[in-house]
Amino acid sequence: MAGKVLAEEVQVSAAGTSPWPDYVFAPGYNLRPLAEVERFVKENRHLPDVPTSTDVEQNGVGLGEMNALLLKKIEELTLYVIEQQKEIDKLKAEMNK
Repeated sequence: MAGKVLAEEVQVSAAGTSPWPDYVFAPGYNLRPLAEVERFVKENRHLPDVPTSTDVEQNGVGLGEMNALLLKKIEELTLYVIEQQKEIDKLKAEMNK
């Protein structure tokens, strides 16, 4: 089918896609350093693990797979924000000494 689809709700099963990204919060998850992410984005003009616009134009994207990938990125962003907040709190405490 080519064209648009209009629906009130779409249920996408996670079965058959990558595992749901709760593993991001597991101990030992290898969160890329932000400097590495910055370097990757500058060189490739897209986020790590995210398909390029050319890939999506040529092959499309599975909704379940993309939702899982976007959630993974949100969870990684949450970890970065937590790290930054800890650093802010530490710097504030040092300033108040």
